[in-house]
Amino acid sequence: MPATVSYQVRMDAPHAHLFEVEMRVEGWPGDTLTLKLPVWTPGSYLVREYSRHIQDFEAGTSEIPLGWSKLAKQTWQVDTGGHSDIRVLYRVYANELTVRTSHLDSTHAYFNGACLFLYVCGLEDQPHTVTVLPPHADWQVTTALSAVDQDGASSYTYRATNYDELVDSPFEVGTHRVIPFMVLGKPHTLAIWGKSNLDLSRYLSDLESIITAEAKLFDGKLPYERYVFIIHFADSYGGLEHHNSTTLLYSRFELRPDDKYFKFICLSAHEFFHLWNVKRIRPSTLDRFDYEQENYTRSLWFMEGATSYYDEVIPLRAGIYEAAHYLKLLTGHITRLQSTPGRLVQPLEESSFDTWIKLYRPNENSLNSQVSYYLKGQLVCCLLDLQIRYLSGAERSLDDVMRKLWSDYGAQGRSFPEGELQALIEYVAGCSLATFFERTLRSTVELDYNDYFERFGLELITRSEPDAAPYLGARTQIKEGRTLVQAVEWGSPAHQGGLNTGDELLALNGWKVDHGNLKERLKDCAPGSIVQLTHFRREELITSTVQLEVPAAGYHIEVMAQTTEEQDRLLQGWLGPSSELLRTQR
Repeated sequence: MPATVSYQVRMDAPHAHLFEVEMRVEGWPGDTLTLKLPVWTPGSYLVREYSRHIQDFEAGTSEIPLGWSKLAKQTWQVDTGGHSDIRVLYRVYANELTVRTSHLDSTHAYFNGACLFLYVCGLEDQPHTVTVLPPHADWQVTTALSAVDQDGASSYTYRATNYDELVDSPFEVGTHRVIPFMVLGKPHTLAIWGKSNLDLSRYLSDLESIITAEAKLFDGKLPYERYVFIIHFADSYGGLEHHNSTTLLYSRFELRPDDKYFKFICLSAHEFFHLWNVKRIRPSTLDRFDYEQENYTRSLWFMEGATSYYDEVIPLRAGIYEAAHYLKLLTGHITRLQSTPGRLVQPLEESSFDTWIKLYRPNENSLNSQVSYYLKGQLVCCLLDLQIRYLSGAERSLDDVMRKLWSDYGAQGRSFPEGELQALIEYVAGCSLATFFERTLRSTVELDYNDYFERFGLELITRSEPDAAPYLGARTQIKEGRTLVQAVEWGSPAHQGGLNTGDELLALNGWKVDHGNLKERLKDCAPGSIVQLTHFRREELITSTVQLEVPAAGYHIEVMAQTTEEQDRLLQGWLGPSSELLRTQR
């Protein structure tokens, strides 16, 4: 019989933010037992050093203590002394409320397995059980793991088929609201912590539509027995996908009006789409996780980019909003990318590979040196979809690529060879896309949006925004009541004038300015005029001379004045029936 691994999680004083974990390894045959804690959480590509939160480590049997030593930052070794049943105790500090970490306070407990559970080297593929002991009788537990009956009685004990499933199944513990619902014959659960202004009945209806629309894109079925949405309403934003669940973090009072609500809808659609794309459709580089170090891949532009593309297309198809709103979102993404100088520095494929050291660790120069594989990846996948639709005469689309990846790989429980992704896409498209991929993935040439949009009767136009402020190129923030320069765009007037990140901005032409009124003060100045910016730099008062430029033009996607029947047909095939309203909404 192989050794078994089980955990017990207590939180007797939740206000102290300390989880108490008891780990039992039974039937261990060796003289030493090596335990490790992951340094990262799958889906969030940054080494986060979770072991820094572990304290009060001790090891023993049920009767005697055992010696142990720490071999590395996340590695402990226990001298078993010939004993086969080992008990390890430790506490984990948890006071970081994000979707990828753990949080414990007097209102609830939330934890990801990578933060809490040491694993036994050599037993990662064995089943693991977890028993949660809530601190109060009215606290309940929600997780996607299967519950285990204890002598016929219900308890908070759960079973994971292996360590990967354990890490991939977050827990919510507390007095959170639990709402069960059914979609396509499968049970789903909402576990909601925190108050908000969410219209729950509207959200439930829209969420069911999203689930149905995403299932329809693939094979009409849901690849799980049950699914859990853990939702945290607080003053933040984020989402993390899991095999049979997701965690969503959203600002509690940012759910009205519709534009803000639709953002939450897109976040929900994004993480749910990941249950196919990433969790089941995955590149060979992410087939098995190495929890001790970075896991490099060049495919995040597709894994996250395609998911970001569909998280806005799916609500359109589900009838939650119309084509005009989708194009408004698309315009916003184009504007963001075109105002990022780093798009001309870092190729998209390189952004995927370097995520471990760049995307999650931005600094004051990130704007100028890198590009997000979420943002540019989404736009590239949009153009890829248009290219396939056009070249195939609307017979095929990116949907067919996703279905091919699902049927040939995801549904078969195997990863696709990362180096063959381009060939797989070309097979579905029925033609070579070598030039497309070379330009969009491996170079920094500008995306030629209109080369694709015009085939669908759309055009991306630029025009000056009314009442826009002259271009300065300095982005500011409030910190401890001071207006600080957060970033300076390369080649901008601020850059040419010598403004630095970290400078505390005080005055424009002798008049006090701050983060809130800077744009309004700039409007009093003409493009081309020379202005004086007064600021502190390391407590020294400095005045910089800056020559302002013409405001950056705004981007707009509009229907062309004259379109052909073919353009109209392609547009409706892409954006659906509500695309017919675009001409009247100009």
